[in-house]
Amino acid sequence: MQQLMFSRNEMVIWTWLVSRAIVSSLSGLSKMVGHNLVVTSLDLKQYPAKDAAALLGGPDNIVVGINLEVSGDATGHLMLIHEPIIAFELIDMQKDLPPGSTQGLGSLEDSILGEMGNVTGSLFLNAMADVSGLNLLISPPTVMIDMAGAILDIALAKNMQEGDDILVVKATFGAGERQIDGVFMILPSSEFIEIVLRHPQGQPVSTEYPDSA
Repeated sequence: MQQLMFSRNEMVIWTWLVSRAIVSSLSGLSKMVGHNLVVTSLDLKQYPAKDAAALLGGPDNIVVGINLEVSGDATGHLMLIHEPIIAFELIDMQKDLPPGSTQGLGSLEDSILGEMGNVTGSLFLNAMADVSGLNLLISPPTVMIDMAGAILDIALAKNMQEGDDILVVKATFGAGERQIDGVFMILPSSEFIEIVLRHPQGQPVSTEYPDSA
């Protein structure tokens, strides 16, 4: 598989597309958790796939991952990855509990995180589809708590190779003083990149993320 290299103009287009999609995702998540979540910072960069685990604290670092496969006119993976304490904070928000109430993942907590992944992933792809005209579908979410290397291997082994690149969105969002850092990994196939860049319906007006208020 060829390396996913972006020209400057292509990266501007992708930043615009992904920024719109992330803000749309957070809007849906806001409704789910009952808090007005606002994106306070958003950083999108391209990294070699072989360095992916290092971005998450190293291959042995324990993280919570929500994996969603993309199919339809293009294929790939979306992964929402958080430190366990951040995942627990999201669950506390959804259950309207004080911070620190959730201390582990059971079937209920897995279900909550899975639905969060489904909501954010679906809205992310819908936003991408709206501006590209593509038919993009998403699989049911898979929630995992494991070492970062093991979680990433699932997506990397199926769609990518170590020589490929990935797109990583590091987002900070929250409600009021409750700020949450999250990582949204986009692992598209080369086909996905090529198709979306051929089908943008509109022009990016800014390289910064849109106002989510």
